[in-house]
Amino acid sequence: MLGFLIGFAVTAAVVWLIVRNYQAQTVLLLAGLVLLGLTVLLVPGGKVLYPHAKTTGWSGFDVFAYAKGALSGQTAGIGMLIMAAGGFSRYMDRIGATDTMVTLCIRPLQALKAPYVVLALGYALGQIFHIFIPSAAGLAMLLLVTFFPTLVRLGVSEAAAAAMIATTGVMDLGPSSGGTNLAARIVGLSPVDYFVFHQIPVAVVAWVAITILTYISARWFDRAAARATAAAPMPAAPAPAAPAQAGREKRTAPAFYALLPMLPLTLILVFSPLVVGRVRLDVITAMLIGGLVAFGCEIAVRRDARAAMAGFMAFFQGMGQMFTDVISLLVCASVFAAGLKAVGAVDFLIAAARASGFGAVPMMLVMAAIVIFTSVITGSGVAAFFSFAPLVPKIASGLGVSAAKMLLPIQLCAGLGRSASPVAGVVIAVSGAGRCSTMEIVRRTAIPVAGGILVALALGGALL
Repeated sequence: MLGFLIGFAVTAAVVWLIVRNYQAQTVLLLAGLVLLGLTVLLVPGGKVLYPHAKTTGWSGFDVFAYAKGALSGQTAGIGMLIMAAGGFSRYMDRIGATDTMVTLCIRPLQALKAPYVVLALGYALGQIFHIFIPSAAGLAMLLLVTFFPTLVRLGVSEAAAAAMIATTGVMDLGPSSGGTNLAARIVGLSPVDYFVFHQIPVAVVAWVAITILTYISARWFDRAAARATAAAPMPAAPAPAAPAQAGREKRTAPAFYALLPMLPLTLILVFSPLVVGRVRLDVITAMLIGGLVAFGCEIAVRRDARAAMAGFMAFFQGMGQMFTDVISLLVCASVFAAGLKAVGAVDFLIAAARASGFGAVPMMLVMAAIVIFTSVITGSGVAAFFSFAPLVPKIASGLGVSAAKMLLPIQLCAGLGRSASPVAGVVIAVSGAGRCSTMEIVRRTAIPVAGGILVALALGGALL
């Protein structure tokens, strides 16, 4: 109980400070270190070692060594993915490929005269892609390079486009998903059977609801922002524009360059169970291949190897910028989440779920609520679901209901909760592209996420 109260108090302080526009990275890092330090002081036998790390010999230093482990671990994992995508996006912009792609794609989409319909359909298509690209952050990075600039040119705000992309992986579906595999193993089914007979009937309804709510939410928030801007006092005359930074100038590119930004996504989809199942290609490798293919095109088109090599530095500059803006926040958020777990806040919630003594539907709702809460405060739907999923079969058996039917809405809610977390990796990643705070992204994803949760829980309860 003490760990939960400490975690709740520190979380409330973090939210208050971030809302008051205190620097998010510093707030999260300090809060995480405080929680880890309190774990050492107050929790009997409390350990704060990073996974697979060795102790420094003194628990006080172990607290800071955890931050070092988070820096190296996050940078090598999802951080490298985000940096590779940032580098690829910067290079596509540098050589003019992004502008060429947008110019080509925007004409038929403008004919629809419905940018928010295009945005909502973007979510629908992205959720289908997520079945074959199980990494929510990886999918988001691919869509930021390809679909994001097109939406912005159509008239959708950067924040709306970024928020939509943050929700494309909101439901962890398909045999490739880690959550699906765990759930299938727990209930004694194959991942394919669990996906086809349990996930699809519920997920399709939630998918339609989220698509509709994405349209409504994005349009409402953009109109509200436009009204607020119109009502604001006129700003002073702007200062003369600064010269363009090296490596960022726009170029006129050949028409076939429009295909280059779409190359990584195409490779990922082709080398997946969708087409060529025996060969798999991860997102980082696909980004590197795409960047080097574009580099080869630059040499062939410009006929100047020296200039092409100098231009490729934009790839590495983009990676560095992503580390500064995004990875630093991701590392600090992971330290904060680790502190919440170490101090015992998550364990208290698990114990409370087991001791509640409710019936089947109330018990499902309680566990789903705890999983959503855990996903929001830690930024990880996988961690939340993996913590609670093993409890479900015994609870379901005691209540005389199907473990698979009880587990499904809880699994879907874990992913939904992640997209409403300001410390989730995917939310942090897209906020940089949207040039807005993670809290703004969460405000915009809240309505679609809430709708998805309600549909998942309503259908889950009806099927029990």
